[in-house]
Amino acid sequence: MEELKTKLIRITTVPLSLKILLKGQHRFMSEHFDVIGVSSPGKELDEVKKDEEIAVRAIDMSRKITPLKDIKSLWSTYRFLRKEKPQIVHTHTPKAGIVGMLAARMAGVPHRLHTVAGLPLMEVTGMKRQVLDLVEKLTYASATQVYPNSKGLSDYIIEHKYTNKYKLKVIGNGSSNGIDTSFFSPEQVSEDQKTLLKQQLKITDTDFVFVFVGRLVGDKGINELIKAFSALNRQENQQRSKLLLVGPLEQELDPLYPETLNEIENNPDIASVGFQKDVRPYFAISDALVFPSYREGFPNVVMQAGAMELPSIVSDINGCNEIIIENENGVIVPVKDSESLREKMEKMILNKDYYQKLKKNARPMIEDRFEQSVIWNAILSEYRKLIKESEFRA
Repeated sequence: MEELKTKLIRITTVPLSLKILLKGQHRFMSEHFDVIGVSSPGKELDEVKKDEEIAVRAIDMSRKITPLKDIKSLWSTYRFLRKEKPQIVHTHTPKAGIVGMLAARMAGVPHRLHTVAGLPLMEVTGMKRQVLDLVEKLTYASATQVYPNSKGLSDYIIEHKYTNKYKLKVIGNGSSNGIDTSFFSPEQVSEDQKTLLKQQLKITDTDFVFVFVGRLVGDKGINELIKAFSALNRQENQQRSKLLLVGPLEQELDPLYPETLNEIENNPDIASVGFQKDVRPYFAISDALVFPSYREGFPNVVMQAGAMELPSIVSDINGCNEIIIENENGVIVPVKDSESLREKMEKMILNKDYYQKLKKNARPMIEDRFEQSVIWNAILSEYRKLIKESEFRA
């Protein structure tokens, strides 16, 4: 008779997070556990069921602060967990964290794990910040283990006294899911693909191409990036450069300045291509990633770019300053500093030997530290250790 597997429930607020942030990890874990994926309803949840071959459950959760809806989500999750009786509940994203950890505690789940992959509250002030601080503390109080996915996040959590340091652990070298370096590889994009894409975007072989991948919002440093690039492009005696913006323009919550939007629309050397399902061709025709974000957890984009052999210019924030080592596989600039950004972009263009050194190191430094299988096995070892310890205590 086949031995029953320990039940593991992974919860994210929206199904896209379950699908993208943890891609492949569910299938890997299902070899060792009985895995159920939980999120708000949506077509991506059905895709997770099909792609990862795990059971899924839809529970309505809102990304915003909605007390009545949140109480309903908490009750639904509690009832679900009481019925399923999992050994481990592991939550990702803020709302899934508070709902999932509180419900798991109420339902008596022995191992309540929460991964912190960025703190939106870092850029918030006033009453809203106080509310978000309280939610964060309540989430960590309800969890038995908290996993910041970078050393910088761990330090931030300790500094702001959200929980005691003994509950915290950074797994491996950081990251929630690592990176599949066989998928993100220059070899995956053909010369024909690159030639065609360059023609479409009016990029010549002599252009130095900077690329940004992510949402086009203020918090990602887009205002500073556009200001820096425009200043760089106005300089004479300079190799011509292009800027590729790959990602959706989101003007609702965190809009760009009108002058930024105007420059994006009217500068012929800026190409904004919107959301792209496959970003690899855009990395493949670029020379360097520029990622001047204000806050991150552990940014996949920087790892992806590195795996595609691109050095990066990143802001000095947690995650970014752990993936990039200054003057080894990229450079680090102060947050919200467009002049420093312009200087480093200029250096990459003009100092060919310096650029080639960074480029040569980019992929090996990702392979060594963030290969997906390494991260997955580190998380698996953590689960097994926790279960073994509880069996020992029993």
